[in-house]
Amino acid sequence: MIGFIKDLFKKETVFCASLLLAVLSAFAIRPDRLYFTYPDYRTISLLFCLMLVVSGFKSLGIFEFLGGYLLKRAGGLKTLSVFLVLLCFFSSMVITNDVTLITFVPFTMLIFKMIDREDRLLKLTVLEAIAANLGSMATPIGNPQNLYLFSISDLSMGEFFLAVLPYAGISLLLLLGALFIDRDEPISAKAAINAGVSAALGEQGSVSRLAAYLFLLLLCLLVVFRVLSYLPVLICVILITFFVNRSLFKSVDYFLLLTFLCFFIFIGNLKRIPELNSLLMTLVGGHELSSGILASQIISNVPAAILLSGFTDNIKVLITAVNLGGLGTLIASLASLIAFKFYAAEYPQRKGSFLKSFTLWNLGFLLILTAAASIII
Repeated sequence: MIGFIKDLFKKETVFCASLLLAVLSAFAIRPDRLYFTYPDYRTISLLFCLMLVVSGFKSLGIFEFLGGYLLKRAGGLKTLSVFLVLLCFFSSMVITNDVTLITFVPFTMLIFKMIDREDRLLKLTVLEAIAANLGSMATPIGNPQNLYLFSISDLSMGEFFLAVLPYAGISLLLLLGALFIDRDEPISAKAAINAGVSAALGEQGSVSRLAAYLFLLLLCLLVVFRVLSYLPVLICVILITFFVNRSLFKSVDYFLLLTFLCFFIFIGNLKRIPELNSLLMTLVGGHELSSGILASQIISNVPAAILLSGFTDNIKVLITAVNLGGLGTLIASLASLIAFKFYAAEYPQRKGSFLKSFTLWNLGFLLILTAAASIII
């Protein structure tokens, strides 16, 4: 039992921390009927639905197919690197930063092994993590914090885009600048690049499954844009997924959903303690940018978004803050941990080099974007 708890804490640290906070807060505010009003069920349902849909696309090899298609047009190492980083940047806007890195970091490592240029992987993996985090800020469904904050706010799509697109644009220019300073070299063994790309698209019934997942994605987007109610869409997604590919239910990150639920309980209880509620309102109100960035460095940006949203009405600035806050420390965005785990598993002797490079690049991006935010906001 102790071994199980240790393993769980190691693999799901944020969930365990959120559970502990929820339990401790329950001693101050005993469980009652108001607990059922704490969670944002719309956000949790949307996250669940989007995880299923994205897993469906991944099961068909869509992302590998797209990567292979783009890589055919790579003329050299620099172009190849740009393609891969831009693939992470733009894919994350739709399939989330986590799924983007899970999909394309191993793909990148495979390609660079094939062309015998593993010396380029360290910087490229770091830039892919940055690209996924910053690209995901550009849409309401790009990452969990955007989905949650947009869901609880009354922001229009125009207001949301005004809050994030300037930084996404600056981020894109910074990423291109970081890539173009590298020396270009021809690619050897180019013909081998597409080896291993999934052939699932050619399997029988794949077209009908693709159509089903596209339909479900459309329904999810209509919920995001407040055209449809979340409950009928949730039921529809569950039923269609059950009949099309029920194994996708195993791919859902249930710990992330439970983490959201625990933080909702913790924050709901904090708001019912008058002294703490007043203190946090004072600390966060008017300081959303700095508090969002700093909190993200310690507890990561998704919990920071949930926590701080309970004590400010300025959701527009908070969206900017927690997205920029995903830069910096390795735990500032849990998606970054995915890139680190893949790299560390393949090159355990280079963990220190990765952390050094990751921190330097992230802090550089964070300083520039924070300076831009202080001017724009």
